[in-house]
Amino acid sequence: MNFLTTILAFAVCLGSLITIHELGHYLVARWCGVKVLRFSVGMGKVVWSRRFGPDQTEWAISALPLGGYVKMLDAREGDLASIPKEDLAREFTRQNVWKRIAIVAAGPLANFLVAIVLFAGLYMHGVQEPASKISVRAPAGQDADRTPAAIAGLRSGDRITAVNGEPVSAWSELRWNLMQAAVDKRQASLAVERYGYGHITAVVPAATMAALDLEGDIVGSLGIDVSRPSPVVQQVLPGGAAERAGLQAGDLLKSVDGVAVQDGIAFINLVRAAPGKTMQVNVERGSEVRTLAVTPQAEALQGADGEKSGKQAVTVGKIGAYVALQPDMITVPSGPVAALGKAIERVWDTCAMTLKMIGKMVTGEASLKNVTGPITIADYAGQTARMGVASYLSFIAFISISLGVMNLLPIPVLDGGHLLYYSLEVLTGRPVSERVAEFAQRIGIGLLMTLMVLAVFNDITRLM
Repeated sequence: MNFLTTILAFAVCLGSLITIHELGHYLVARWCGVKVLRFSVGMGKVVWSRRFGPDQTEWAISALPLGGYVKMLDAREGDLASIPKEDLAREFTRQNVWKRIAIVAAGPLANFLVAIVLFAGLYMHGVQEPASKISVRAPAGQDADRTPAAIAGLRSGDRITAVNGEPVSAWSELRWNLMQAAVDKRQASLAVERYGYGHITAVVPAATMAALDLEGDIVGSLGIDVSRPSPVVQQVLPGGAAERAGLQAGDLLKSVDGVAVQDGIAFINLVRAAPGKTMQVNVERGSEVRTLAVTPQAEALQGADGEKSGKQAVTVGKIGAYVALQPDMITVPSGPVAALGKAIERVWDTCAMTLKMIGKMVTGEASLKNVTGPITIADYAGQTARMGVASYLSFIAFISISLGVMNLLPIPVLDGGHLLYYSLEVLTGRPVSERVAEFAQRIGIGLLMTLMVLAVFNDITRLM
């Protein structure tokens, strides 16, 4: 079922965004008076088509789903001798350069508009997500007191209200602003609301932010995690190790083998790390504290292909109990004007972040492992679809932005390459020669094929 969900979510996401992108080209071409011969979702051989409209435009679905195109009446693609005279004025290359620029730019702009509409709708509806209340937790193998968050003076239970002057109330906003500070290699000045102390300021130096691994968990590397509730047992499954040890729903987990339990995640990690080993668990039940001997049951975890995966099985501990994990959640709806403004800002910031990451990959500051392909996109599409409508729509908006940005890169055969040609035509007063355009196109195709191979290789590496 998860596989089918992933395939369907991927098809809906990519299919709708490609269609909208090509509709941008189509609508502006019609508005500029250019005759459109074919509108295709997909590339390669046409597998289905119908003709509609006064121009009898062919609407088609083609064999390769990763792309699409709008075919216009174009002198570069065939002899126009058989074309009626009334249609010659509607040929693409006979339009002035500004019309050609508008037609080519319309596809990426359509993607940006879709993202703005989706984000604005989500902001108006109000998306429920974890609040910007934090827990200070060290990554594996580190001391919590030596994390950048602890050194900056942050404590578990603090609520971050602003990063570098930008107000934040939700976890995603906090995470996004910290990522921007890391990419820009500047300090993160955090406005903090601390119970019993009022408002304070904590600063993570620019040198610390610059040293963070952009490919990893930036927020986690700082020692910051979302704050979760006290570790209270919510349910004990019959026949499990928890029931045999005497754990009951409502028990507050205080410590394991003398180690204080901060929240449910910490308790789960301690249990998973102790398969078959007896743990001394202190619990608070009502007004008394008890010590219970709990022996997690050892359970082997296999990969998706079981023994066939070739990977050694990992043994973890399980006790058959559910512990409270849900963090503080907030829902912040915005009015139409505010939602539109936030959506435009979100799209702008995402475009800027994407271009910065591309620049860092070109200069070697970021790894080429960040290049992802259709397999990773499909995986994330399935994950967000299972999380809910809001998460899935937010993912579609992000992919729409990425599609728009990638198409605007000055690579021949992409929209950005054509816009580069037309910009040169505006500056020089004459179009780029066919010989130069053909040579550049070959380079562009080679570059795109290289990027596709790299993306698929990275996807497969992640799966393995």
